[in-house]
Amino acid sequence: MHRNRKLASLAMLAATALVLSGCGSKTTNTEGEGALNIIVWAGYAEDGSTDPKVDWVTPFEKKTGCQTNVKIGNTSDEMVTLMRSGEYDGVSASGDATLRLIYGGDVAAVDTSRVPNYKTISSFLKDRPWNSADGKMYGIPHGWGANVLMWNSDVVKPAPTSWSVVFDPNSKYAGKITAYDSPIYIADAALYLMKTQPALGIKDPYSLDQKQFDAAVALLTQQRKNIGSYWAAYTDEVSSFGQGSNVVGTAWQVNANLIQGEGKVKVSTTVPAEGATGWSDTWMLSSKAKHPNCMYKWMDWITSPKVNAQVAEYFGEAPAQTLSCDYTADKTFCDTYHALDNKYAESIYYWTTPRAECGDGRGKICVDYADWTKAWTAIKG
Repeated sequence: MHRNRKLASLAMLAATALVLSGCGSKTTNTEGEGALNIIVWAGYAEDGSTDPKVDWVTPFEKKTGCQTNVKIGNTSDEMVTLMRSGEYDGVSASGDATLRLIYGGDVAAVDTSRVPNYKTISSFLKDRPWNSADGKMYGIPHGWGANVLMWNSDVVKPAPTSWSVVFDPNSKYAGKITAYDSPIYIADAALYLMKTQPALGIKDPYSLDQKQFDAAVALLTQQRKNIGSYWAAYTDEVSSFGQGSNVVGTAWQVNANLIQGEGKVKVSTTVPAEGATGWSDTWMLSSKAKHPNCMYKWMDWITSPKVNAQVAEYFGEAPAQTLSCDYTADKTFCDTYHALDNKYAESIYYWTTPRAECGDGRGKICVDYADWTKAWTAIKG
């Protein structure tokens, strides 16, 4: 899977459609087809219905006749399933979905020359393992961030600086720990082991041989008895912290923003000493797109400086567009989210779909995502 906004109401949009339109490309005279169907994370395609002040869809609509239906995807697994239906032109995919879509033939390589704003997108987001293959880009980077450690600052003291607060079997917060409900969370355990048990030889938390994988699974199985509840939808974590049933766990910054906005509970977040996993979302074009021209227009619009700034600030993530920092309402926003900080960006272990072919060059000896999914089901019981 993110900002100071009223996203709680977005959950109700999951089954509804928004209407929007496409923006003209600066490098092609190709006209839009008049329609567009996309799958997005909540908060990525606001049209003013959630908050009248938050609207980058209406201006987009006025530029073209691409009438667009927006489907909210609650999880990466749901997005992959929806994309495989062939009913959508594109998706704002995170790295735990992108390779499944690429190698499944569900998305097409993109012609970046048709997206003028691509030129000024942060270089550290281009041609990465989660959004490219065979030397081709399979999408346009949108925004990125870390999966942070969040805690109730009135309850959890002193402020934690390590993921040990959630992985220690003797944690004093046992029963009130939360974790992200997804097979990709196995990577969080692998990252912790990579830094605390170097003898395992883990170099990439998404490229695990059987021994390394088994160690991560064992850690999560041990953690399971200390979990108050897992969360998949961001609203579930916001609710559990608000009710006090959970006080510490992995989170997105948007979750913290929402909790702070409610004013019931004080929370703090950090990237612990061991580092963090994270996401880099990519707009991807369906290989079966019925309206590819409108999708290209949307990708250029959503990554334009002003619009990408609006989305990032609302969602609580670093914008992919380097020029967006000139347009944020909060002039400290880009510094807070390390938007232009290459060193910080490179310190995050971005979600990447695990494959049998190890991403660290060891060959075809790694555990693939299908087995991660089976293991996660077993962990949860």
